[in-house]
Amino acid sequence: MLFSDKRELLGLYNAVSGKDYKDPGLLEVNTLENAIYMAIKNDLSFVIDSQLSLYEHQSTYSPNLPLRMLLYLADLYADMTKNENLYGKKKVKIPPPQFIIFYNGVERQPDRRILRLSDLYEVEEEEHKLELEAVMLNVNAGHNRELLQSCKTLADYAEYTACIRKYAEEMDTEDAVECAIAECIQEGVLEEFLRKNRAEAKRMSIYEYDQARHIRQEREDARNEGRQEEKRIVAARLAEMGMTAEQIAQAVGETAAVVEGGGLAEASASDEK
Repeated sequence: MLFSDKRELLGLYNAVSGKDYKDPGLLEVNTLENAIYMAIKNDLSFVIDSQLSLYEHQSTYSPNLPLRMLLYLADLYADMTKNENLYGKKKVKIPPPQFIIFYNGVERQPDRRILRLSDLYEVEEEEHKLELEAVMLNVNAGHNRELLQSCKTLADYAEYTACIRKYAEEMDTEDAVECAIAECIQEGVLEEFLRKNRAEAKRMSIYEYDQARHIRQEREDARNEGRQEEKRIVAARLAEMGMTAEQIAQAVGETAAVVEGGGLAEASASDEK
């Protein structure tokens, strides 16, 4: 919503690229309205200076972003060349792409990170026949200061997000977003945008915050399950060696009661018996 305004989008592009374009009319926006992968649509794509830029905003890190970018790109090129003769002898010219991911999640990430499609390949290759590199920029407050200083709207969004998280530690999400909006308007942070789009901004912020929190919880649950499985394996092996429940508990960092009566006990108790 913030960068659907061409003036704002041009300012963001200038901050990222180091250019200084003045005319928003130079932007040809071609965002995929109906492209949905993993429940997230293509955020922003546009052509300027004969180059295609694909921008994505992410509040959760995913190593699969280069693959998703490739799918977006294929659809964009298909739309751009739908009236061209792809079987003819004449070259069909296409704008070269660049891929930018704006990350503002709570998981720690460096200011800048390169994500590669080749990192997802099942086998190693001496030379990749197809590569895609996406630049992930951390736009949380305190990161990429030069970039945020070059684009006030992006800096304001970082501050707005930090404000929501601050209040979310003390209250439920809906109240946290409402307090953040009120504070930001008072402090002149995204003031005009929030005044005009208060209800929609609130709805989207609640959804975004809750979705990101849900994904983090799912990942943490998966990690916990993995750790418990490792403990079960270790407990079973120690039981095979004749160790007592108390010794096994100490080794795996659990209580003897958990080893004897919980999921870890099944392996150790049966072997001890």
